[in-house]
Amino acid sequence: MLTILGFAMIATFLVLIMLKKMSPIAALVLIPALFCVFVGKGGKLGDYVIDGVTSLAPTAAMLMFAIVYFGVMIDVGLFDPVVRGILKFCKADPLRIVVGTAVLAAIVSLDGDGSTTFMITVSAMYPLYKRLKMSLVVMTGVAAMANGVMNTLPWGGPTARAATALKVDASDVFVPMIPALAMGLLFVLVLAYVLGRRERKRLGVLTLDEVLVEETETVLVGAAPGAKAGGPGAGADLPGEPADDGFQGLDPDRPTLRPKLYWFNALLTVVLLTAMIMEWLPIPVLFLLGAALALTVNFPHMPDQKARIAAHAENVLNVSGMVFAAAVFTGVLQGTGMVDHMAEWLVGNIPDGMGPHMALVTGVLSIPLTYFMSNDGFYFGVLPVLAEAGQAHGVSSLEIARASIAGQPLHMSSPLVPAVYVLVGMAKVEFGDHTRFVVKWAALTSLVVLGSALLFGIV
Repeated sequence: MLTILGFAMIATFLVLIMLKKMSPIAALVLIPALFCVFVGKGGKLGDYVIDGVTSLAPTAAMLMFAIVYFGVMIDVGLFDPVVRGILKFCKADPLRIVVGTAVLAAIVSLDGDGSTTFMITVSAMYPLYKRLKMSLVVMTGVAAMANGVMNTLPWGGPTARAATALKVDASDVFVPMIPALAMGLLFVLVLAYVLGRRERKRLGVLTLDEVLVEETETVLVGAAPGAKAGGPGAGADLPGEPADDGFQGLDPDRPTLRPKLYWFNALLTVVLLTAMIMEWLPIPVLFLLGAALALTVNFPHMPDQKARIAAHAENVLNVSGMVFAAAVFTGVLQGTGMVDHMAEWLVGNIPDGMGPHMALVTGVLSIPLTYFMSNDGFYFGVLPVLAEAGQAHGVSSLEIARASIAGQPLHMSSPLVPAVYVLVGMAKVEFGDHTRFVVKWAALTSLVVLGSALLFGIV
């Protein structure tokens, strides 16, 4: 019964948000609360929610201060050269813009943190998508898939979890998978090319001169016109900036610029990202310290600091609120035992004849399971059971571990991943629109990774 209710709860949530019958925050709170009553454990709802909030509180804190930190870095102009470089490459061509989105997201993903990747990618690409009236769900979808492939880096999380759960070396899991992951990233780039051609066909190609003629205000060199965004997933300006103001968030003359502090801010960001990768301190602590230092040095006067915090408050509230709402969902899933029963049912229904092919089975299961549950739940709860079944048929733990990371391109768009709310929040895209667009492509990317791993004899 718990198995059925678990799948029903997830299905109900996804259907309601994709049909836009409920907001994600409301659905993440009310649907699990209702199913908790159905399970007969309504009296323990408070305990489940507190457990969920406790487990996700560090993530919420990290996102809050990360948004403030990178918001300040955008305000002071740290990423303006990046934007100019991308604009120079894209040349107001929708095809180049979509491909540029995938390349930028993949490069920034080297730091191993999805939230950082999405903040930088959206801040750089959003003005182009908005002014050229391009579909913003194309931007969020391509960025999420590129980051999902790169999320398999040993310091990104999933690979380390798989190695820890099966007591193998992370490098032995990751390094042999590089060819398969490269094929996955290549597929994302090809997909970006196809989606870009579709956008180019829909919108045509403008030269920079044509774009600037349409623009009534001077913006960053090479920016696209300040029209309202159109197409699926279109939205308003970034948080903290007035709507339809020529996107002053990247105005080269904005008063928040700090050109004399550029190298300080660049060094601070490099040190911060290095500290994240080297794990010198917990990530929430690093961003808390980084945000405090960035505000103090760049805006020494209290009114200016308050203004910067207020400018990014909307995005902070939206994302942190979504994370705490997701804590209700995960808390009920885990507390009632629905996740455990779902996993046991799936593992128990694997035909005996599939025993020698447990690596393939693990890879296939990783796609839906890492979408419907947290990475911790899958890698520490389900993966050891799959590995034990595989060992009984001569399949090594390393093969099982490698196959288990194939589902990450889809995982990064899971409603249980806090970083995806940064992505859709900054892009002003409805979560349901993003989900409806990305799921099929992300699942196909995961299958490409898994198929390549099989083809190359990696698993």
